[in-house]
Amino acid sequence: MSDTEPPAARPSRLDPEKVSRASRSPKRVGERCGAPPGAYRPRVDPGRCEGKADCVAVCPHDVFEIGPIDEAVFRDLPLRARLKVWVHGKITAHTPHADACQACGLCVAACPELAITLVSAD
Repeated sequence: MSDTEPPAARPSRLDPEKVSRASRSPKRVGERCGAPPGAYRPRVDPGRCEGKADCVAVCPHDVFEIGPIDEAVFRDLPLRARLKVWVHGKITAHTPHADACQACGLCVAACPELAITLVSAD
């Protein structure tokens, strides 16, 4: 399957154990999947993200993918953040399907680097 297929066509990448742990976390924010799709968007801080893919493993709407950081974004990071990103292979979380987000907050709770926030799409 290709990355261009819509989220519904791809097999689920959910990790039930990580989903359960994130759903009980006090760090969980958002509307508990009650928001209409696209009302909120996850924002990933590329200077914090280490590409560990916990967001991919817990997102029920396949919003996230892990891949190389854009070189322009990498160059704009402060030196310390560039070093961190470089050490972790210059990969980061991307949100190609952010319009599917329903603000459940599982990604925020699951991210070990605290690199994800939910923001209103307004």
